[in-house]
Amino acid sequence: MSKILVVDEDSKAVGSLINLLKSEDDFQVSAVLSRDQALNRLADEFFHVVITDDNSNVDFGKSIIEQVVEQYAQTQCIIYASQGSITGAVQAMKKGACDYLNHPSDPSIILSTVKAAVAKASLDTPKRRRTDSAPGVRFGELVGESPKILKVFNAIDKVAKTDSTVLITGESGTGKELIARAIHYNSARCNKPMVVINCGAIPGELLESELFGHEKGAFTGAHRTRVGRFEMADTGTIFLDEIGDMSPDLQVKLLRVLQEQSFERVGSTKTIRVNIRVLAATNKDLISSINDGTFREDLYYRLNVIPVTVPPLRERKSDIPLLVNFFLKRLGGRRRQDRRRMKTLSEDAVKMLMEYDWPGNIRELENMIERLSVLVEESVIQADDLPERIRGRTTKMRPTALESLEDGIDFNGAVEHYQKSLILEALNQTDWVKAKAADLLKMNRTTLVEKIKKMNLEAVRVSNKQDSL
Repeated sequence: MSKILVVDEDSKAVGSLINLLKSEDDFQVSAVLSRDQALNRLADEFFHVVITDDNSNVDFGKSIIEQVVEQYAQTQCIIYASQGSITGAVQAMKKGACDYLNHPSDPSIILSTVKAAVAKASLDTPKRRRTDSAPGVRFGELVGESPKILKVFNAIDKVAKTDSTVLITGESGTGKELIARAIHYNSARCNKPMVVINCGAIPGELLESELFGHEKGAFTGAHRTRVGRFEMADTGTIFLDEIGDMSPDLQVKLLRVLQEQSFERVGSTKTIRVNIRVLAATNKDLISSINDGTFREDLYYRLNVIPVTVPPLRERKSDIPLLVNFFLKRLGGRRRQDRRRMKTLSEDAVKMLMEYDWPGNIRELENMIERLSVLVEESVIQADDLPERIRGRTTKMRPTALESLEDGIDFNGAVEHYQKSLILEALNQTDWVKAKAADLLKMNRTTLVEKIKKMNLEAVRVSNKQDSL
């Protein structure tokens, strides 16, 4: 359950906002009328997001932001302004707000903004900590004590003290965003905004406006001036995730921002200067992309000032017991009733987890632990409760190529069967999120969707669901 605190001196002004938020089953919404009441509630319990209206008194909203940033760094602030302005948006972001909404706003935009803030609060990495009870937990949700992850921790320690640009590389699901957050929250900019943007999730034609902003009337649909992510990140950090998916044309403009710390909004000739630290991440081999002509070599060297490589989970299997305990404790800490149902894993189950190669990395492990904690009724999760792919039955049942060839084989049929098995495995590991499955299979999402339709895999999914009931 995500906890939202709405703060406003005039309860009538935000009544519709509160009703909208309460319509979401996953939101637990509270409302207070003053800053002091808000700070008292924050002192008593954790809230994922604070939403405040700075309309009647500009300092009112900002003072709450300052208090939250200083005392409750993981809680995210959203300004919901009845008479918002571009200047107000920029100032709010500089104070530490994670986003800014004008009133009235489209309900879908409000909900998506609040959900993004909740996700950020859940992911945000507090400052470095060590505890005797949790060795290896050094940077919030970054857990481990294997030599390879300790090398990453050491790199975070060093680069956090600088403003150097960092390029984080690693497979999908290894925790690259957590690394970026750890760098930011252990740096001198920790109380300034950290703005995250996934360059692969936004269509190329919209990404430029998202990064640099646009002026009213700059293009069809530009009904008002928009502040870009670089402007929001001024004095703080911007994290460019999936940088390898950025179009070559936009790479040129990004190169200029990195060199000069300045840019123009779309449709404007006014130069905006910023003071930002740039962190970037990719799961692609950028050297291959340079050779293919899809990534600029000069941009690569500008980004790759300090490289940090995140090891895949199969190369740090000794961390799996620590990660499992961390995920189980976090699941048990969400609600009081969850704590009473907190699970543990048997030694045989942990051993099997350590023998599996985890193609989906930590994300796959985390999703599986949550699924088991919900579906397994006993307090101890046994080896037999693990999915077949981890128990190894699927591997044992599959004949080797030589065994298959003894009596002859339908080559095309075998290839199609193997493709189908791989795609189903990737889809099951990612809970049928096609974009994530495509990442695991290293293919385009559109290609994967076409294969799912051609092989009628949705019918297989429905059949499996019915079998599990």
